[in-house]
Amino acid sequence: MHRVAVLALEGVAPFELGMPSRVLGNARDEDGRALYETVVCTADGQPVTSDAGFTVGVTAGPEALAAADTVVIPPTHAMDDLLEGAPLPPELLAALAVIRPGTRLVSICTGSHVLAAAGVLDGRPATTHWADADKFRRAFPRVALDPNVLFVDDGDVLTSAGVAAGMDLCLHLVRRDHGSAVANRAARFCVVPPWRDGGQAQYIDRPVPEATVATTTATRAWALERLDTPLSLAELAAHARMSLRTFTRRFRDEVGVTPVQWMTAQRLELARQLLESSDLPVDLVAHRSGFGSANSLRQHMRTALGVSPIAYRRTFRPSSAA
Repeated sequence: MHRVAVLALEGVAPFELGMPSRVLGNARDEDGRALYETVVCTADGQPVTSDAGFTVGVTAGPEALAAADTVVIPPTHAMDDLLEGAPLPPELLAALAVIRPGTRLVSICTGSHVLAAAGVLDGRPATTHWADADKFRRAFPRVALDPNVLFVDDGDVLTSAGVAAGMDLCLHLVRRDHGSAVANRAARFCVVPPWRDGGQAQYIDRPVPEATVATTTATRAWALERLDTPLSLAELAAHARMSLRTFTRRFRDEVGVTPVQWMTAQRLELARQLLESSDLPVDLVAHRSGFGSANSLRQHMRTALGVSPIAYRRTFRPSSAA
């Protein structure tokens, strides 16, 4: 049983505090057995007050952090002074010190401020809520901040953007640990999509476009039904009835990535599902997911995931013949 400790800090946001328990708690194997054990704790074992005004009572303190395989830090605005250079409270530093080396660390939204202030994110890629990006960069210049993505997976340290992006990250943890089938079941139970397109760039506050301005939504839906077909940028733009330049700009504004990056990501997701759920030869998986050849699929999977299709299938479909 994978042990997860969720660290509730003073002023914690209740919605994000409950995300790990809700999402990971719905991650179960095919026999219905729970795959995670989640406990909410505080730095000293005492209750904290949420930013909604009610008290969060807990049954665990720093001992839960010491025993955890994964530690999740939800956001709190009570520590916004960290962006102004304030140090971490001594009791929080003491609690973080008991976390075992190799424990996976996860932050949701501004929980990344705690990891950054503790030096955990120095020299690493990370993200946070887009509204705090500029202050975050000034406060923690050693962090390779990317404010355009929904979450960043850097192996043993993962960070997410604001609020609902924490749900995306929790589902990603399940997918990484147990595969897409388990993550998809958990997502369906939570009535949320198993993954979302693009990054948080699409949610940054911008002037609302005129109602007469065309969007790329219909073209994205059209392309998703044709992932096995080589679609050029010109064909996508033609379907959207836009010039190449206008389509590319509008697509990036709406989704947060370029059309080519988006198409590659969708094809990779389809390939992963086929590798996990079928015994199709890798050549056929590559064809059905639009990569054309096993070599092309292999290169894209190694770049994005660090593994070959065969190794990925062996991990997530162990009963499959090599």
